[in-house]
Amino acid sequence: MLSKWNPNRRSLLGAAGAGVAAAAMTLGRGPIAAAAPTGSSEGPITQSCSERYVGYREADRAKPYAKYFTPHTDPAPQVVRTAFAGPPLPPASIPDFGRLTRDLGPSGYSPIEVGYGQRTDGVLFVACRTEMPRVTAAMWDWWFGWHSIESARYKLWHPDAHEYAALRENRTTSPIPDKAKYIGNTSYVDELVGPKLQQLGIDFRDPVANGFTVPADQTIIYGRVGSSIAPVDLGWLAHQVRPIPGGAEMRSRFYLNIRGLHVPDLPQAACAVARGASVDPSDLFLGIDLARNLLMHCGQEMNHLAQFLPEIYREFRV
Repeated sequence: MLSKWNPNRRSLLGAAGAGVAAAAMTLGRGPIAAAAPTGSSEGPITQSCSERYVGYREADRAKPYAKYFTPHTDPAPQVVRTAFAGPPLPPASIPDFGRLTRDLGPSGYSPIEVGYGQRTDGVLFVACRTEMPRVTAAMWDWWFGWHSIESARYKLWHPDAHEYAALRENRTTSPIPDKAKYIGNTSYVDELVGPKLQQLGIDFRDPVANGFTVPADQTIIYGRVGSSIAPVDLGWLAHQVRPIPGGAEMRSRFYLNIRGLHVPDLPQAACAVARGASVDPSDLFLGIDLARNLLMHCGQEMNHLAQFLPEIYREFRV
């Protein structure tokens, strides 16, 4: 089921330029409103081109979940910090993307659970495992359907690096299962990965339809990662959550530099430009430093949120 397509550098640069130009033209037409997709139960999400900002603002502190704000993100687990400080994985040891559904199987472990590296074909790889006491898979399904509707919720996850979030379609209060609130939806985020600002659109896919086996007490969050400005896909992410004694473990995988093209969301792209876009086309060609920094970022945010996810889930799940 898993597939990859790598268009050449010229086609990607052309798509990037076209996407930025289209976004700029859209921005010049006046106020931006994103129509809700067909079948939306909650109507359009108006795009007011809100700002990207670091940390929390006074308005955020009036939110009902503000008691969960922290000034900084908790450190990553020691195993992640050790891998971050070490060298990249040998290219020959990195599993092919086509093995992902087996590597994230319902039981067992892969030869690499924590690490970063780059294959000889240029594909970047990140693996991160996080133990999460008191957490369940259901809590993560709820989180992915709830957090991206506003930046303050997204910042709960990584207050040092998360700066902006929006959803293509607001399903947060719809009377549907938590999985249905994010699968088939797109999250638009601005975040720091290491020192570099990334403006991303993450299109969440059905893991079962893509070949994963997902028992009832587990979940897999599977997404196509792309630019929120250019109509260019950059890779894939997968987070498996399964029970262990006392809680759950998350086994995360990122495969980047597996590129493709997508239909651009012009209002979202225009807002990204308005926020102060990172539009250097070289950003579409990701290097080993990005993989290394992504390992640390993942280790930090998953460990940080897991500390209070049970409490915020019980309080705010609809």
